[in-house]
Amino acid sequence: RSENILGYFINVERTPNSCNDSPNRIFLKDRKILLNLSMAYYRVNISAYNEAGESPQAVYIVPEFPTTDLPGQIHVKRQGTNVAVTWTPEYNPKCFVVDWGAGEEDMHMKIITTATGNFTLDNFQPYKLYKIMVHASDVCQCGSFIRHEKTFGVTHFYFVEGVPRTGPSNVTILNIKKHSVLVKWSEIAIEDRLGFLRGYRISYTDLSRKKSLAVTLNSSTTSYHLTGLKEKTIYRVQISGFTDAGEGPLTFSQPFSTPKYGT
Repeated sequence: RSENILGYFINVERTPNSCNDSPNRIFLKDRKILLNLSMAYYRVNISAYNEAGESPQAVYIVPEFPTTDLPGQIHVKRQGTNVAVTWTPEYNPKCFVVDWGAGEEDMHMKIITTATGNFTLDNFQPYKLYKIMVHASDVCQCGSFIRHEKTFGVTHFYFVEGVPRTGPSNVTILNIKKHSVLVKWSEIAIEDRLGFLRGYRISYTDLSRKKSLAVTLNSSTTSYHLTGLKEKTIYRVQISGFTDAGEGPLTFSQPFSTPKYGT
């Protein structure tokens, strides 16, 4: 019962944590805490205690920061079977903490105490999106740097890019008019892109004449107004996504017919 609670224990746990020591434990009387964390992955374990003992822990996963990179801070270059990571720090901290991996469950970490702003990584798989973060810290003892590290670089990369394995989903044709329609679709999921999505290609075919026209759009677009259609004509729309490695499979729309009358 809440009136019997004497306080709370907060464990802040970094993922990954190569130190293999116990998480930072904070004692609180209050039910709120302000944590100043880097952009690494964290989980917060919260338990209450009273005279009878400590409760089971509630686990809170700190939400991932938006996937936008911090441009120009980290440079990634493939070198044979390895990846070279270089960075230019704003100042010279006592150490750097490098995180890399394909997600929270697959992250690696290394503390670099030399002043050099470079690091070589290996063991990468093709067609997989990786995230690299570089943090600076002036406190480098295990367990202590968590509270002091500051992220200054985040980047994403593919060791080898492929073409998307699917096209966009939920292709819908709306507002069918005499000479135009609105085409909408859902973006290709990140796990199906297999590379950096550069854009979409829409082709639309006049089924009576088997004549196709194509439009190329950027990757942030999920709708497009097709114009210049012929009245009283059956069309079909196909959409594909493409990366630097090439174009993926086409997604087909239901055929539709433009009206003879109207606008």
